[in-house]
Amino acid sequence: MEMDTSIQKSQTSRVLKQLFRNKRAVVGGIVLIMIVLMAVFAPYISKYDPVKQDIRNRLQPPSKDHIFGTDQFGRDTFTRVIYGARLSLRVGFTSIAISLVIGSALGLIAGYYGGILDNVIMRFIDILLALPGFLLALAIVAALGPGLENVVIAIGISYIPSFARMMRSSVLSIRELDYVSAAEAVGAPDWRVILLHILPNSLNPIIVLTTLSLAGAILSAAGLSFLGMGAQPPTPEWGSMIAAARPFIRVSHWAVTVPGLAIFTTVMCLNLVGDGLRDALDPRMKNVG
Repeated sequence: MEMDTSIQKSQTSRVLKQLFRNKRAVVGGIVLIMIVLMAVFAPYISKYDPVKQDIRNRLQPPSKDHIFGTDQFGRDTFTRVIYGARLSLRVGFTSIAISLVIGSALGLIAGYYGGILDNVIMRFIDILLALPGFLLALAIVAALGPGLENVVIAIGISYIPSFARMMRSSVLSIRELDYVSAAEAVGAPDWRVILLHILPNSLNPIIVLTTLSLAGAILSAAGLSFLGMGAQPPTPEWGSMIAAARPFIRVSHWAVTVPGLAIFTTVMCLNLVGDGLRDALDPRMKNVG
């Protein structure tokens, strides 16, 4: 047991050293932490109310009082962007948590038990894969109705196939290894084999997939809100902010540009961190893609 713990610490140390050597991943991580901190401490960073209207100051350009200008209702754009980060990050993390739990569980069961159970689960996954992820999420939200809760459910369901297939692939390769066969030979129950031997050794690709999927989930949430299926006005959300300010892009481009840059920066940072984790957890993938 002590030897296993020392090996895990050694592997964790190696991964962290490799990750911190990746300058792009470090920069992406630092910027991402700054975005999260701004979202958490939004009430202390800005003195403005994100939903209170001030028509007298509508469509004001960037200034000392409003560093990113104001929107068509006179609301401070910077304030709405940092409050919107709260919403976008919460939707992204919650939806991917749903996908992670359900998809990984399905992949574990399908990969470990195989047979009819594997066929049933994977045919269900194939049905979900019949539509691209965003179109599947759009169809689910259209059926459930607009709203953030439904967006979370829709995005969560749309990413289940990715986690299920990744987990199943990892389980199929690990299940044939000697230590798993030894555990089964001594009569260890299935749950013990799965939780103690297979699951911990299947997490590396899942960690990478989770980070990269977070970027996609935030982008999908913004896209659904842009189409009017997600957050409803006056809730500050990046996608809905872009949609609402689009008619005024010629006279106040900042109302569209700033939330667009927020989406771009967050997604880019998550992708940089995900790529860094991929290289650190599996050095063989460093030169792939």
